[in-house]
Order: sequence, then C-alpha cells, then structure tokens
Amino acid sequence: MKVQSKLFLWMAVFFFAMSGVYAFATMTSDRHIEPIGLTVFILTGLMCAMIFGYMAVTTRHMDDHPEDDRDGEIVQGAGQLGFFPPTSIWPFWCALVLAVMLLGPVFGWWITILGGAPPVSTLFPCSSDFYSCEYRH
Repeated sequence: MKVQSKLFLWMAVFFFAMSGVYAFATMTSDRHIEPIGLTVFILTGLMCAMIFGYMAVTTRHMDDHPEDDRDGEIVQGAGQLGFFPPTSIWPFWCALVLAVMLLGPVFGWWITILGGAPPVSTLFPCSSDFYSCEYRH
C-alpha cells in the first residue's frame, strides 16, 4: 500500500501546483481569478491529501503487499482476492438503480427521486445474499 499512498501524495502535489497555475492563467487572461475552477483544483488536492494521509497511517499497521517489493514478481500477487456470489443478480440491479439515479441531474431531478426508492429494495438483498437462498451458511 506504500505505492498507492505515494501515488496519492504526488496527485495532491500536482493538483495544488495546478491550482496555482490555473489561478495565474485566469488572472492574466480575464483580469480576475475564476473561483469555481480554483476551488475544484484545491478540493481535489485536499481529497488526494486526505486519502494519502489515511493510506500512510493504515500502511504502518499492515504487512507489505507484493507490489511494495521492488524485486517482486507478478506471481506473488496471485491467489484469492475475495469471495463473491457466482450467480447473484442483485449487483446488476444495484448498478441499474445507480445508473437511473445518476441520470437525474441530466434529464430531470424527478428521475433521481424515482430512482431513490429501489435502492432499499436492491441493497438489502445484495448485502444479505449469503444469509438466504442457496448461499446460506
């Protein structure tokens, strides 16, 4: 996870540097700093810095991953990554509901409201998939 934390550190540095470049570029072209774009760059840099901080703290309490070893081989990362239900239909319905909700700001907020009711009926079966039906333990 050290590699990922360094990645977010450099992304934070990049976005903070670009916020300065963006402020300078808008100041020279429009004679005033454009506030929305500058805010987006600063907030994106802060988000990357927050993720870097979390990953840097978490890395201290974990063992090294295969990607942290400079002499590591691809084979070291092989193995089981998790267990997922092989024939569950609920992740499909969750993705469909999310797609409908994200279309709301584009075509009308009523679509977001319309898509707001099914998440309860799709997220519960998706999260309780291993406690019912054929996957019950």
